[in-house]
Amino acid sequence: MTLLSLSIARYARIAALACLLVAGISPAQAAEGELTIKIDQGTQSALPIAIVPFAGEAGPTDIAAVVRSDLARSGQFNPMPPEDMPSRPSAFGDINFKDWRVVGMENLVVGKVAASGDGGYVVEFRVVDVFKGTQLLGFRIPTEAANMRLTAHHIADLIYETLLHRKGAFATRIAYVTVDRRSAKDATYRLQVADADGYDPHTILESKQPLMSPSWAPDGGRLAYVSFEDRNSAIYVQDIRTGGRQKLVSGPGINSAPSFSPDGARLVVTLSRDGNPELYTYSFASRQLTRLTYHASIDTEGVYSPDGRWIYFTSDRGGGPQIYKMSSDGGDPQRVTFNMGNYNSRARISPDGKKIALVHGGKGYRIGILDLGSNSFDLLTNAALDESPSFAPNGDMIIYATMGGRGTELAATSTDGRLRQRLAVQRGEVREPAWGPFRNQ
Repeated sequence: MTLLSLSIARYARIAALACLLVAGISPAQAAEGELTIKIDQGTQSALPIAIVPFAGEAGPTDIAAVVRSDLARSGQFNPMPPEDMPSRPSAFGDINFKDWRVVGMENLVVGKVAASGDGGYVVEFRVVDVFKGTQLLGFRIPTEAANMRLTAHHIADLIYETLLHRKGAFATRIAYVTVDRRSAKDATYRLQVADADGYDPHTILESKQPLMSPSWAPDGGRLAYVSFEDRNSAIYVQDIRTGGRQKLVSGPGINSAPSFSPDGARLVVTLSRDGNPELYTYSFASRQLTRLTYHASIDTEGVYSPDGRWIYFTSDRGGGPQIYKMSSDGGDPQRVTFNMGNYNSRARISPDGKKIALVHGGKGYRIGILDLGSNSFDLLTNAALDESPSFAPNGDMIIYATMGGRGTELAATSTDGRLRQRLAVQRGEVREPAWGPFRNQ
């Protein structure tokens, strides 16, 4: 059985190649600001899989444990605990298929980690169909100590796509705002970016004034957000790698709710230049604003459709908050949410453009999902106050904010509502989550 060799820079191409070739969290203590994950509700139809501890684990990260955790968090897999495994093979030739068939295991992942001699590591792994006794996937991956967790996430992505035929999103990142309140008048706001599993958080900006509405650029290298550091709202864009940032829109009134166009050339924003919140677009090329809506109602929370043709937004022009859409160049808005109660807001469009996640008001505020084709609507959550939904870039999960024991926490649900998780930081509240795009590597 052969292994393919690849570098980190070529990860963007491996998932497609892999198809052609064929819960919990790590026990390490979470650092301050990291998210810990608790699965509140699981799914009974998860696929059994065993990720055998990799041999020669000499690096700083337990690769197999990270992969196991990733797959468990997806709700699509039920990884076998290592203590229940009948053996611990590290190569295809070491596998006693009969033993694994007896315990009902469908798929097996085996691998090893070795020092490469240049200060780095080489990670080898294979995905095996236990009942057919065949290899489905195999790679040899050179990596570095600093990239070991990212390597593990990419391995989980490859396994996910190989077995489910859908792209995994474990190697992506999330952005969110944390609020650490020392008193009613003393709070620290931090805009943070972390891996999708909550590890390795980085503070992008810290302020004594509120930070709001982070939005990812399609290339994953920039964040737009709202800051009140000048005692009034202003919209900024910041480069995540360099830390450089630019104030784009400011001035009296509301400057809020930025969201990138799919090509990254524009933002749709909410401004109250004439005293009433309206939708505008901001062009990065011309640095000009173009007004889109002209109505006495509140028009806000604009977001582009994945193809860039439409802008979906919240408006109370019908008497209460509902979702509308209009051409991305302007024009007459069309109402989208009908027969769904008196409150529907904060639309976020699925990556395939077929569904909308939104905040539905009724018995509390909950996250719901609207199928644009069938017009069917389902509630995914059942807490009293859920808000700010954001799709994973593969469309399989939604992250959102919810009320917890210590204030606002992050939570996640599968798009069918069968899996729910809570993600809590060690200190302060967490709000305004935004799931980033696939990494361009």
